[in-house]
Amino acid sequence: MSSAAVPSPAAALDSPAPPESGLAHGDDRSGGAVIGRRIAFINEKGGSAKTTLVASVAAWLALQRGRRVLAIDLDPQGQLGKVLGVDVRHARRSALDLLLDSVLEGPAPAETGAAAKPAGLLPIVATRIAGLDLIPANKSLGLVPSPDPTRDEPSDRLAARLRRARELSRYDYVLFDAPPSFGPLTLNVLRAAEEVVIPVPLTFLALDGCAELLRTLAMVRTRHGHTALRVSMVIPTFYRRTRLAHEVLEKLKQRFPKEIAHTVVGFHVKIDEAQSRGLSIFEYAPGDRGARALAALAEELEARGEAGAGEMP
Repeated sequence: MSSAAVPSPAAALDSPAPPESGLAHGDDRSGGAVIGRRIAFINEKGGSAKTTLVASVAAWLALQRGRRVLAIDLDPQGQLGKVLGVDVRHARRSALDLLLDSVLEGPAPAETGAAAKPAGLLPIVATRIAGLDLIPANKSLGLVPSPDPTRDEPSDRLAARLRRARELSRYDYVLFDAPPSFGPLTLNVLRAAEEVVIPVPLTFLALDGCAELLRTLAMVRTRHGHTALRVSMVIPTFYRRTRLAHEVLEKLKQRFPKEIAHTVVGFHVKIDEAQSRGLSIFEYAPGDRGARALAALAEELEARGEAGAGEMP
């Protein structure tokens, strides 16, 4: 893998209006948690380096910035836990419990007018990195109950559960690893997040997948009233010095002039080696070009949050 600079840096974006649905930044409704930045890494096509980016950004924030980070894996493949060195197969509780808890607890007090009741503890496990915790996923996540029209809106289960989770107040960031396809889990992630990071492999079909995702985001904003949901960053991945990769990169820069990342990510063997050992690249090979590229992306994402965010493509 290799890294390269994108000539036109993305500018900081203006602050959007507060959402009508989902979780607002610093939300403490229903006596719940004051929540930090919630960022969903999502691409409806697989093979975009999505999980690698979630794990790397989370590790960098914890290791280099001393931030408290909660990574939530909503992909039934459970790869986020694997690359962070967590044995997801034997986890006592997982992201499935996170969604089931919201079903068992019933409607949110803010919607029923009832007094808030304490929620059960989130299924959090510690990783080897201080300050970085994980809600792991495994294949059991495919057993999420089908929607029940007599209960709450099923696509709001994750957001509703997090609204009640007082332990979220200790985290500066909540990073979601979304499934690589659209469905109930992805919709839950988008309604619980306030920012979206889109990794886009520089291949011919990637632009189609990006267009599909933008339509999905527009639907969440309008149909579900989550008007503050925004794209914070578009990250070109799997860069190779080919004409096709350059053409796709140019099209991304035209479509996302403000959101495109300053750095593109290519192929880095050391990143794969680190993940196979359950280590972050910053622990395994901190001087590698891949580590420098991922650190630059994480630093840029952090800075965009401090500067604010803006237009919603």
